[in-house]
Amino acid sequence: MARSSSSLDDTLELLKPFGPVHARAMFGGWGLFQAGRMFGLILDGRLYLKTDDTSRAAFEAAGGEPFVYDGGKGRQVTLSYWTPPAEVADDAHALLPWVRRAAEAALRVANQKAARKTVRRPKRA
Repeated sequence: MARSSSSLDDTLELLKPFGPVHARAMFGGWGLFQAGRMFGLILDGRLYLKTDDTSRAAFEAAGGEPFVYDGGKGRQVTLSYWTPPAEVADDAHALLPWVRRAAEAALRVANQKAARKTVRRPKRA
């Protein structure tokens, strides 16, 4: 499947106020990274932003949609990436608070994973 560089270029232009963003080809689309953390996806020409338990409700209340894919055998898999509200899709400054939420969610998730790694289990005698 060919990846559309047009949607990537358009999205990167919108994200300029957010700061340096690195894109990497993945999942038949693009992963969006800042400071080494993935905060967004571009798939099928749509932007999806990282959510967690803290931020998901805001995306849902604003009319965002989760990224869902077919996991096989009739199973639908929902990832923690949601579209921002449709009305901010083409406005860099209106999109910025949603992108910040995504980056904050990515940071919280990374910190939770790091904390779990530091918890050591007692050795058995």
